[in-house]
Amino acid sequence: MKCSKCGRDAVYHAKYEGRYYCHKHFNELVESKVKQTVRKYHLIERGERIAVGVSGGKDSVVLLHLLAKLRKKLPFELVAITIDEGIAGYRPPSVEVAKRNAEILGIEHRIYSFKEYFGFSLDETVEIMGSFERGERVGACSYCGVWRRWLLNYAALDVGADKLAVGHNLDDEAQVFLMNIMRGDIARLGRTGPYYEVIHEGLVPRIKPLREVPEKEIVLYTLLNDIEVDLEECPYAVEAFRAEIRDWVNDMEEKHPGTKYQILRSYDKMYPLLAKAYAKRDLGRCKICGQPTNGEICKACQFKLKVQEKAKEKGLTFRVE
Repeated sequence: MKCSKCGRDAVYHAKYEGRYYCHKHFNELVESKVKQTVRKYHLIERGERIAVGVSGGKDSVVLLHLLAKLRKKLPFELVAITIDEGIAGYRPPSVEVAKRNAEILGIEHRIYSFKEYFGFSLDETVEIMGSFERGERVGACSYCGVWRRWLLNYAALDVGADKLAVGHNLDDEAQVFLMNIMRGDIARLGRTGPYYEVIHEGLVPRIKPLREVPEKEIVLYTLLNDIEVDLEECPYAVEAFRAEIRDWVNDMEEKHPGTKYQILRSYDKMYPLLAKAYAKRDLGRCKICGQPTNGEICKACQFKLKVQEKAKEKGLTFRVE
């Protein structure tokens, strides 16, 4: 097939809009979506210092490359942050990929680990807490998600960032919206939109420049532009509710092209109302770590205390602080 814009050989068919793209115009398609998202929601202002959460996976690495391109037109600083959860055989190679990409782009890169800040790697946490299948613990993604959010915010503060960019793509946004709907967690939808209704002291605002870019376009962008990424899937992903939602959304997108964009548009229409109703105006400080929280102790510290307690019960010798 031929490119709908120039007539050259096409490399991609965007079914959701019925158009074909050659290599050049495909790159422009992806890059323009990011520019428009940044401009529409004022995600980045001139001179700001932006921390980018870079795992080494396709989304975060492409985000780092796209923001590196964007800063040539809109001057701002970039620093890459990698969270090492401590997942044997999975995280070490991706950390190296993140490191190499940051080096290629000439971007400062820092690594923060679960082991260093919580006392346990994710592998150790899972071993300590017991079997997910037997109901002895919550899914590994619950510990990981809470600790990653805490450590990303800590890291962003540590590097002096004005904002924290994360690699959530269109698929992620559609999945999260549906997951929260199905869980009845409407309040969370008022805190995870394209912009912040309320910005709290102690919380670095998160931005999602890739939220309009489908996952398949990110994968193709890495291939066409020879960008090194780690495509391995986390071994704990099988425990995630998200995997079921992802498969269902992908099936609907195949049958009805544009479904993912329609889900995102629906959320964006609802978000202003949800944000006004559910954005937390007043947060306290965790009495253990000092980070903002709704209660006396934040979820990250609650998890840490539970793992410490369980480790002591089992007489395990993992480092506990």
